[in-house]
Amino acid sequence: MTGPPVLQVRGLVKVFGDRPVLRGVDVDVHEHQVVALIGASGSGKSTLLRCINLLERVDDGQVLLDGADVTDPRVDVDDVRRRIGVVFQAYNLFPHMTVLDNVTLAPRVVRKVPRREAEARALALLERIGLADKAREYPDRLSGGQQQRAAIARAVANDPRLLLLDEVTSALDPELVGEVLALVRELKDQGLTILMATHEMGFARQVADRVAFLDDGVVLEEGSPDRVLGDPVEPRTRQFLARIIDAGRL
Repeated sequence: MTGPPVLQVRGLVKVFGDRPVLRGVDVDVHEHQVVALIGASGSGKSTLLRCINLLERVDDGQVLLDGADVTDPRVDVDDVRRRIGVVFQAYNLFPHMTVLDNVTLAPRVVRKVPRREAEARALALLERIGLADKAREYPDRLSGGQQQRAAIARAVANDPRLLLLDEVTSALDPELVGEVLALVRELKDQGLTILMATHEMGFARQVADRVAFLDDGVVLEEGSPDRVLGDPVEPRTRQFLARIIDAGRL
């Protein structure tokens, strides 16, 4: 392990109506570690991320952030969300704001950083990810890959303790996927702590420290990328990866 656990999920249960989506999920993410969640559509990956960020109410179990139970009903939800950055499949940039305003919104409003300081930091971040020339543009003037990179910049501008990435390349044309994955790789190199749901198995093998295979609402198998993706133990994991290979994603 690369550091103490930033995130600990214990026995997490989420039910929609009479349909259990998460059935006792356990997963840890240690400091400066990248954990990739893999699994078929409907396996619970996105729901798990939404529960961690308290966008969905947890029916049972615990989510611990730096050892504190954030699923305690007495917790300050806004404070938890300040410490967790989230990037969804859809970019969710505010269309009436420039890229710069999108990126500086949370530091200015949530952390009360002065506008000049927030903009200076945002411009440095946009420069680093190749979007400095788009700072004054509106999202509809950007390509899908540029919009997703801007969304990631917005998530990290608030210095989150944990970054959640939910299939951040699934809405992109294939030729745009590489630029977003390159940014995620850079964030890993900078030491961010990341939990990401992904269908890009080759990328998970390259970047993740650990891979967790989610199947029917439980973590069925977890381990190093080489072990889980290269020599899985569980038949369901092997079956899933065989389909991915057939689709040309591994």
